[in-house]
Amino acid sequence: QVRLVASGGGLVQAGGSLRLSCATSGRTTSSYAMGWFRQAPGKEREFVAAIRWSSRSTYYADSVKGRFTISRDNAKNTVYLQMNSLKPEDTAVYYCAACNQGPYRDYASYDYWGQGTQVTVSS
Repeated sequence: QVRLVASGGGLVQAGGSLRLSCATSGRTTSSYAMGWFRQAPGKEREFVAAIRWSSRSTYYADSVKGRFTISRDNAKNTVYLQMNSLKPEDTAVYYCAACNQGPYRDYASYDYWGQGTQVTVSS
């Protein structure tokens, strides 16, 4: 089992920044990828970013590329999502997730999910 705990959400003005964290525990392997997804009210869950534990390869949705950065700290078993230049359309519940095999942009690939953290961007 893999346990994921997301944190760091909050209320921020447009143009501001937030950093989300996802602490992992339990069984993890070097082949796992960690992803961030988000879901706004009335919308489907969408891919935001992903990172491979082993290769550090990263993947981003076009809507966040250049503004968001995903990273990881192996010593802390934690994955981060640095969000800069936030926009009102970034408002959503953000979820971290872990998967053993891609495609990493597909939420169906992910086996484990955190509880979600709310991000609200005011205009």
